[in-house]
Amino acid sequence: METTDVIVVGGGPAGISAAITVARAGLRVILIERGRFSGSKNMFGGAIYTQPTKEIFPNFETEAPLERKNVEHKYAILGKDDSTVVSYRNNNPEASSYTVIRAKFDRWMAEEARKAGVIVVEETVVKELLVENDFVVGVRTELEDISSKLVILADGVNSLLAKQIGLREDMSPQDVALSVKEVIKLDKEKINDRFNIEDGQGCVYQIFGSSMLGKLGLGFLYTNENSVSIGLGITLNELTEHRQTPYELLEELKKHPAIAPLIKGGELLEYSAHLIPEGGYKKVPQLYANGVMIAGDAGMLVNNLHWEGTNLAMISGKLAGETAILAIQKEEYGEELLIRYQEKLEDSFVLKDLKAYRYLMDVAHDRRSSFFDYYFKEINGFFEMFTSVDSIPKRLKYWRFIKHFFTGRNVVELFKDAWGFLRLLWGMIR
Repeated sequence: METTDVIVVGGGPAGISAAITVARAGLRVILIERGRFSGSKNMFGGAIYTQPTKEIFPNFETEAPLERKNVEHKYAILGKDDSTVVSYRNNNPEASSYTVIRAKFDRWMAEEARKAGVIVVEETVVKELLVENDFVVGVRTELEDISSKLVILADGVNSLLAKQIGLREDMSPQDVALSVKEVIKLDKEKINDRFNIEDGQGCVYQIFGSSMLGKLGLGFLYTNENSVSIGLGITLNELTEHRQTPYELLEELKKHPAIAPLIKGGELLEYSAHLIPEGGYKKVPQLYANGVMIAGDAGMLVNNLHWEGTNLAMISGKLAGETAILAIQKEEYGEELLIRYQEKLEDSFVLKDLKAYRYLMDVAHDRRSSFFDYYFKEINGFFEMFTSVDSIPKRLKYWRFIKHFFTGRNVVELFKDAWGFLRLLWGMIR
């Protein structure tokens, strides 16, 4: 039986960050990836974030395969055929992000891990964890058993291995979203012109409404060097309730008057789908047990409001790796020491941010008809009123809008909406 210090399961950002952290401390680490190569099965919108990525790869901006540096963020509220778009330009280099193609970027990260001494084993499935005396002591692959002092699970949203040892339960359909994405080829010059950016600059759209009006879902659009990525994520219970497929919703979004001109004439290069944990802070499981820790999507570590996942994955992987180093130094592999990992996460932005939004999903599910439909329509209605010129006195228009706003929902529903908003605000500031 092969033996090593640490086994990491999963070759995405969380797993590679954990493995490379351990290897840089001079310890033996094996990373096991079921895909043909790291990134071959991974999918996101997607952007990586400068500051957290530098914590793992200080020179990534000059060495990694990057697409564009995002300088502008747009927030688009789409009705059936109208829209309100708010734009923000960011000139702070440390607060920026880059679009990447995961098949390229994850493969680059894996090569960096190899350079650091990580043994990367690809096209290998971990079938189960080896457990002795209530301690995880290794893994069983389809080829052989491998023993270790510690195992770090970064095997994605389903994480069957975490379920095996009782750290995860089956997810409710309302706690997981199905995200679908198309990559559409466009000339670099068209991208620059349509998004008002220059070579190397990128633009990100966060999209509300359109085909997702009244549903718990969000859309996205990212510019790559010679393509754009457009997609959406929507909870599984919404798809079941409305009897729609995510492909149908995406096709409707692509036809919206605010979106169609941005992708006109493009060539479809890729269609992909991926599950995303949407449960938020209340659904984060215990992230450690005797001999094992959980990082990234496997630990439900996703900030769905901000579309943040890779940064939480990288930092959780790094903190798991640091805890593994400490455990090996002290030769203590039980929960009494591995709780340090949970404590590190609680001291970091990872769990602090998720805790700040701990009421988000409760309110979103309860008030979705308000926050994902009624108020979006009212925002667009206000700007339609504000920008129209039709010889009707402005004061009369304002009073009509105010009257419609408060009569479009009954008083009870308005109070419930206000209470939901206050819950969100209280969670963020408390």
